[in-house]
Amino acid sequence: MYQVLIADDESIIREGIKCLFDWESLGFTITGEATNGEQAYQEILRLRPDVVLLDIRMPGLSGIDVIREVRSAGYEGNIIILSGYSDFKYAQEAIRYGVHSYLTKPVDEDELQSALLAIREQLDAKAAASSTKEHYRDTIHASIVKDLLLGTADFPKTNLSDFHLEAPVYQVVIYEKYSHNTQDASYSFSDLLRVTNQDNNSYDHITLSYNEVLLLKGDFAIQKFNEFLERYERERRPQKGSPLDSLFITYGKCVSSPDEIPESYTDALNLMHRRFFCDQEQHTIGYADLPKFLNTHPINHDAFLKKYSATLLSYLQSFNRSMVAQTLNDLSKELYNTSDSIDSIKLLLADLFLQIKEQMNHLYNHAEIPFPNNADIIRTIEGKYYLYEIILFFTEQFEIVIGSIGNSTRDSVLDDILNYINHNYANNITLENIAPLFGYNSSYLGKIFSKRMGENFNSYVDHIRIEKSKELLQNEDLKVYSVAERVGYRNVDYFHIKFKKYVGQSPAEYRKAHRQ
Repeated sequence: MYQVLIADDESIIREGIKCLFDWESLGFTITGEATNGEQAYQEILRLRPDVVLLDIRMPGLSGIDVIREVRSAGYEGNIIILSGYSDFKYAQEAIRYGVHSYLTKPVDEDELQSALLAIREQLDAKAAASSTKEHYRDTIHASIVKDLLLGTADFPKTNLSDFHLEAPVYQVVIYEKYSHNTQDASYSFSDLLRVTNQDNNSYDHITLSYNEVLLLKGDFAIQKFNEFLERYERERRPQKGSPLDSLFITYGKCVSSPDEIPESYTDALNLMHRRFFCDQEQHTIGYADLPKFLNTHPINHDAFLKKYSATLLSYLQSFNRSMVAQTLNDLSKELYNTSDSIDSIKLLLADLFLQIKEQMNHLYNHAEIPFPNNADIIRTIEGKYYLYEIILFFTEQFEIVIGSIGNSTRDSVLDDILNYINHNYANNITLENIAPLFGYNSSYLGKIFSKRMGENFNSYVDHIRIEKSKELLQNEDLKVYSVAERVGYRNVDYFHIKFKKYVGQSPAEYRKAHRQ
């Protein structure tokens, strides 16, 4: 039977816990109680129980103080924190000292039982390991660390203390060269962390799947790693050639049990795969950035291309640089939250740029926009290591586009609007959907337009469409309904009405007269 100590200043809580279930059937026996922090401290060191159920708030020493003191005195047993919801910050601090679980009051029977069964499994494994401690004597230290990281360790046959792998808390760090053009830096990670690592007591280092992996062990090593991160933040742009300049670092969450080490490793590995999304000059990314990634979903490529090609085309033609930038920012956020591979994302962005190129060349076939050729576009996007580099490429190219289709003699935004209408009359353009592209309220823009042009917006669009339809009727062998669609009228009867209103003839009569 494994021994349990209950420490809580409320007798009703202690009695309630004792009556929750048949403790012996779970493999435990309650050997002691404590009603305040000082008594809890003394009883823990006297009884050395396997499990302590500890209230976070007690008279005298707080639960956190008790944990700190007994850990300092060498107690390595399992501690389950009991806390009210308002005490969560205190519980977070306690978790740093290697507590096994954090349960809120009133204690849920199933949660407590689950925590106890997990502890019993660990204690059973530890007891079994003592009888087979020779199993790993002849295996190399790195292979055991690899097993711990991958979750393949055979705990019943592995005595972690023989290899200095027992610790109250662990954290996994992965690092690689940050710059692909930087020469390998010569450094010792012990120097960077400012710790001594005799007998691998502070951390273990192995190469796993082409990544350099560190397993930090204990509060001291993790504290030094946090100080290292703080130094980096102060030196956000480290000197060229320094170790910090050549490193990219990811790190998983801290865990309090060896069988949880794979969770920390998986965190760090997932973040290393997301390096593509890091900002410029960003050298570190930690587990706090994982929630967004864990909620990812496959992207709908067709919908993505339709949405962003249409939006960017509209803003490019309206010379709205700020909204082009905002759209690219929105695009980046959407891509960050996709589970698609990096290669798939690059292919998607290349497809997006090529669609925009094709449509701009079609709309402005006389502008001679100096786009790169298709092969160079694909090669450039595929060759980028980071998303921000691709977005920068888009930004630079879009600036060239705006400069190529712009008119240097324009004296007002209305000229830009007229230019937009002349190239997009075949689409469903209205005052309501065109005004936001140029940063105007539709009502105000309508007044400006009517005053400047001497006719309202819809009338002007109709004139443009009718003039274009006259060209098609004269020069193309298209059916009248096809001509109507080409110039933006979806209803051929409505086209007939508009054409006769402005021309005085039906489309068929106009074609017959002008072709003769």
